[in-house]
Amino acid sequence: MKSRITITLATLFFTLILSAQPVKIHRPLKQITVTGNGYQRGVQHGKQLGKDIASIVDKWKTNTTRGLNRDANEVLNEFLEYADFEGAIKKWTPDLWDEVQGIAAGSGQRFKDILVLNLLDEFWVYVNDIANHHCSGLGVPAINGAPAYVAQNMDLETYTDGFQVLMRIEGGAEIPDQILLTHAGLIVLNGMNEHGIATCVNTLMQLKANSTGLPVAFVIRGILAQNDRKSALNFVKNVDHASGQNYIIGIGDEVFDFEASANKVVRFQPKNKNGTVYHTNHPLVNDDIKPWFDDFHPDMLETPLVTNSNSAVRLAAVQSRMDSDMELNASTIQMTLRSRDSDEHPVCRTHLKEKGGFTFSSVIYSLGKNPFLLLAVGPPDESDYMSFDFGKERNGSRD
Repeated sequence: MKSRITITLATLFFTLILSAQPVKIHRPLKQITVTGNGYQRGVQHGKQLGKDIASIVDKWKTNTTRGLNRDANEVLNEFLEYADFEGAIKKWTPDLWDEVQGIAAGSGQRFKDILVLNLLDEFWVYVNDIANHHCSGLGVPAINGAPAYVAQNMDLETYTDGFQVLMRIEGGAEIPDQILLTHAGLIVLNGMNEHGIATCVNTLMQLKANSTGLPVAFVIRGILAQNDRKSALNFVKNVDHASGQNYIIGIGDEVFDFEASANKVVRFQPKNKNGTVYHTNHPLVNDDIKPWFDDFHPDMLETPLVTNSNSAVRLAAVQSRMDSDMELNASTIQMTLRSRDSDEHPVCRTHLKEKGGFTFSSVIYSLGKNPFLLLAVGPPDESDYMSFDFGKERNGSRD
């Protein structure tokens, strides 16, 4: 009898252990390659992903109608009356305006529907939706012979699951080759170019916005279109920014962090010995705050409202690892992005419909002599990282 009880307890113990482990989920990753001028790239994108683009437009409208309790087309039309971004896009990134037009033409969708897909952060700003912003990012400079890294858990609404896309741009005289994480119909979420310039982003809803500035997706692509350190940094510092956003930029062996708003761009430099940077979704140094978010002013970082917030809890989880003495490489960065120190506010977010958002994909950009990307489709504790470079895909992790 005693042995039976022992076996039963042991079985129960291991069952509980196994049930606590995340279940591996295979999510498809669409891969496309585009080339040519902006319009040509867009048409190729639209044709290759036409069915997915039609589906995600429909899901976006359903999600918007449900979330705002209003007809999505009415909201879209009102938003586009507010959103006067055409001038800035044509000034700073004219080929990308053409690219969005090409996506619409290639997919057979209305231009304004595709445009709003590419104004992701700007639409969130318009509806003042702070609930869906849970991205966690970090940057590690080259240390002890290891390359520099820029990494992020990209968190989006759950309706985007299944639309993950790896897009390659074959460049030429005008722009470098690029590897981009995106979803169907969108020009970019984050990415890297062949010169070892990479950028990841975090929404900073609390910062002032500009309805005539350059939208986030276009800023990202503008950075990745640059060929060297000086031009990449000048671009992010000098454009007129449409939305409050944090940009972690890796260039060669260095990493930089900038909080951008309508009226200023401020560099965030943590006081740590290893030179790492990290960010979530509240401003740490930029004081260009919207009046109704004054409780999140950088001078108020130690208040309970901020320290107990989703963003601050995740920031503490990332910071504790980046500021530690542990070796920082692709493996330890993966551990950081898979972390769940807080059940309520984890860095790695499971797809739960009732939560509204999840980790859409996790990326680690390595900026050594031969830049490559490690990409997990969906939450990284449910998925294995796959490796991609400017040649072909490789299986497994790399340091």
